[in-house]
Amino acid sequence: MLIPILVFDVALVAWSLHLMERAFANKEFSLMLAGTLVALAAAAMLVVYFLMGHCMSYLLQIR
Repeated sequence: MLIPILVFDVALVAWSLHLMERAFANKEFSLMLAGTLVALAAAAMLVVYFLMGHCMSYLLQIR
């Protein structure tokens, strides 16, 4: 399950970099904000995935 999430995260980061490049070229603040939000969403998705993985492994050990 980790591989598809990593591929999706890499795609999100690539998209955010593309948005930021267009924002820099066009001098648009909204595209820069959108790129930053997409990058933050990718980072948050990885953090939640690893937190839930540790939480689930902890809960499964209690049994």
